[in-house]
Amino acid sequence: MERFGLKEVSPGQFRVQCPYRGLALLRHAMYSKGSAFSSEERARFGMEALLPAHVTTLELQARRAYQMIQRKTDALEKYIGLAALQDRNEHLFYRVLLDHLDEFMPVVYTPTVGRACQEFSHIFRRARGLWITPEHRGRIYDVLGGAPFEDVRLIVVTDNERILGLGDQGAGGMGIPVGKLALYTTAAGIPPWQTLPLSLDVGTDNRSLLDDDLYLGYRAPRLRGPEYASLVDELVHAIRRRFPRALLQWEDFKKNNAMRLLERYRRELPSFNDDIQGTAAVAVAGIVAATRVTEIPLPEQRVVLLGAGAAGVGIARLIRYTLARAGVAGETLTLATASLDSRGLLVDDQPIADEHKRDFAWPAALAERFGLGSGQPRDLLAVVRALKPTVLIGTSGEPGAFPEAVIREMARHVRRPVVLPLSNPNSSCEASPADVLAWTDGRALVATGSPFAPVEYGGQRIVIGQGNNVFVFPGVGLGAIVAEASEVTDSMFVAAADCLATEVSAADLTSGSVFPAISAIRRVTARIAEAVVRAAREAGVARRALDDAQIPDAIAAAMWEPVYLPMDAVPLGSAPPANADDH
Repeated sequence: MERFGLKEVSPGQFRVQCPYRGLALLRHAMYSKGSAFSSEERARFGMEALLPAHVTTLELQARRAYQMIQRKTDALEKYIGLAALQDRNEHLFYRVLLDHLDEFMPVVYTPTVGRACQEFSHIFRRARGLWITPEHRGRIYDVLGGAPFEDVRLIVVTDNERILGLGDQGAGGMGIPVGKLALYTTAAGIPPWQTLPLSLDVGTDNRSLLDDDLYLGYRAPRLRGPEYASLVDELVHAIRRRFPRALLQWEDFKKNNAMRLLERYRRELPSFNDDIQGTAAVAVAGIVAATRVTEIPLPEQRVVLLGAGAAGVGIARLIRYTLARAGVAGETLTLATASLDSRGLLVDDQPIADEHKRDFAWPAALAERFGLGSGQPRDLLAVVRALKPTVLIGTSGEPGAFPEAVIREMARHVRRPVVLPLSNPNSSCEASPADVLAWTDGRALVATGSPFAPVEYGGQRIVIGQGNNVFVFPGVGLGAIVAEASEVTDSMFVAAADCLATEVSAADLTSGSVFPAISAIRRVTARIAEAVVRAAREAGVARRALDDAQIPDAIAAAMWEPVYLPMDAVPLGSAPPANADDH
């Protein structure tokens, strides 16, 4: 492992301390400037004649790279082209991504990343991150020493079992940590040399992968039970030892594992699960922002949630927490949310195998009072008819799960229904925004998990807000890192949701969107990070003492920008400057 060294030569002015020369420097993605190396740098670092004569700029390189990607007409080919660019030149990759975020975020992440995970072994070019397998048992700490950089502050790990709405993708699930960390760097400015994608490749039960000659993953049935648990435990403790300042994000684990691992380790290692907590914060922010249009106060919201997996339960939990803070209590708080799984409304008069669902089951007497008693229909239409919800949220992963009859029934009782079909990718979305708007005579406020084009209805162009977790997890991660939080608390996600709701402008709402534009992501992330630092301090988990006046500057200083800096030659293996890890 190495440390990417920066030397502060004057306040706010840095120089890169580079140990490489010649072709090794040109081929090192983190240090390379490609054709932007100056004539003096080419001479000093032994690169004369290794490049065309003209010295260019990062801006011109970005224009050239963008044109190259634009020549590709298939989204997966664009993904491959961007990945190849990242492998060549990290600064240039992030410059292009920042300059064209609206266009390329759906490529580097959902929905295209889903195809990339499915095709992983067929489009593989160069490894990124680390794959931990059962063969590493007993020596995971040593294996982690193979990470490219030693000063890791942020890790995204998946065991590949529930990739988006696509299920078990084996080793191909690595596309998710890689994509998430690219968004962390783009949105929050986490330096790429401080990030590490991890795949806990414990085998796969996807027969088509195991039968594929080109499959690159660990070829065995998926590890489960005590052996799985002990491997995860070794990984967590190895991370604590190897990267003591790291924050861990759990990603795309099966719901029972997701819940268990979050509760088991969140106080041992600063960690969170974006599928549970990030999705919840985004959904709550959308509900809060929508109240400015619907004019229904937050304590009077009635929310029906279809899908009681990790995301659905996480949303229900944060909604209840938010409503309780607003003064809602007792039976009114129970009535405020109704959760349905594949069997219908959760009610405590029926067996509920998954422990995480039980807290959200209605009492049988309450269900009976609303005409949802034992033996009566408890499907989505029946629940919507009985509860008359103001908000309908989908995390089921079932396309078409919000049929016309349900949406029309909801719209009968609410002037501006809020409909959030959040399942990813687009092919798993519970309803298309165009259909929801048609079935509600254009009255619905619609936001989706994946990007959808604006909808023309009644002579108006209605923007479909994207309830993407990218509005939350980068700010939470950045805030936790700046605060040096010992734990990521629920209150930090509440702060993120509150802040995100305030970042939705009047213009956003007028256009039909209950979320900001993706192009505002850096501004939004900075504000959320500030709120998270304050929440960490109030919760007593911030190890870095910052008062309110110091927080904005601390956040701004932590956000890396993809710009080329002047370089100094240093011997290979030399110690980095003492202040390098602060930038």
